[in-house]
Amino acid sequence: MSQSQIIFGFHPIISRLRQSSHSIDEIIIDKDRNDPRSKEIINLAKGYNIRVLAVDRSRLDGLASNKNHQGVVAMVKQIKIPFLTIEDILEGDLSEPVFFLILDGVEDPHNLGACLRVADCMGVDAVIVPKDRAVGLNATVRKVASGAAESVPLIVVTNLARTIRALKEANVLIIGTSENGEHSLYDSNLKGPIAIVLGSEGVGLRRLTKEVCDTLIKIPMLGVVESLNVSVAAGICLSEVRRQRINL
Repeated sequence: MSQSQIIFGFHPIISRLRQSSHSIDEIIIDKDRNDPRSKEIINLAKGYNIRVLAVDRSRLDGLASNKNHQGVVAMVKQIKIPFLTIEDILEGDLSEPVFFLILDGVEDPHNLGACLRVADCMGVDAVIVPKDRAVGLNATVRKVASGAAESVPLIVVTNLARTIRALKEANVLIIGTSENGEHSLYDSNLKGPIAIVLGSEGVGLRRLTKEVCDTLIKIPMLGVVESLNVSVAAGICLSEVRRQRINL
């Protein structure tokens, strides 16, 4: 029997309906909602012959452990995604130089979800995270990612420094981010095979991670704020890579 899990929120559920409706067993919705977004989910579910159950909000609170479920929860089967490795991507049929985002110990699920969302928008081939001291792909991550958790491969590695060295051997330029970076983001050539490395909330890159990067860059900061949320920094860095690649 397939193991079930829950996802919640409009974006993740609509995305799952459109991408793999067969994996949804049941959708549970707040019986007091009668707005266009809830109607969209109900109509999509009916189109795929998926049962929709209307319940009191308190039941949804219990299912989602009182997280912000927006009045809708889906019971889904765990999708068996083929194990994807970095080699699979490097050896794949890519239309442009490979593009990775590496997150060094991001523990906040909201930050990981937001980073996945930005990665999807900017055409990142995969997000790489360490197995330890990092958040996994849970329901909150999926909700914040708004469907990107199903479109951007998340590759979990046991040794981040070793993985970075392997990427360097494959001629991928490793660009770390640091407030003490040697160059500005906007003065850097980001057009070739590249991996942007961002550190954890409040700590930044670990010492060993910094040491194995090819170079460290900084985001110019013109105001009084000294640091950025990791997902905001990801948006700035990844969009600059995409901007430079527009003219490839």
